[in-house]
Amino acid sequence: MENLDVLRSRLVQKIFLTKNIDLLDALDKIFSSTENDTEQKFQLSATQKEILLLAEEDIKYGRTLTDAELRKLDEEWMQ
Repeated sequence: MENLDVLRSRLVQKIFLTKNIDLLDALDKIFSSTENDTEQKFQLSATQKEILLLAEEDIKYGRTLTDAELRKLDEEWMQ
């Protein structure tokens, strides 16, 4: 995957050089809608935040399963 800084720099250069007002307007709308989506998508309840903190603690202390371990447990549970 392309380096984020390289991609960002290339996009900024293209935006700066374009004289196409419709393109710039469309890009502005895309960025604006993305900002609004991000704000709306990540409104977490207190319970959700607590669950995420517990999950981070599990990861910190190695209380995790590999994909293979989880699949095996699922298979056993389904039988």
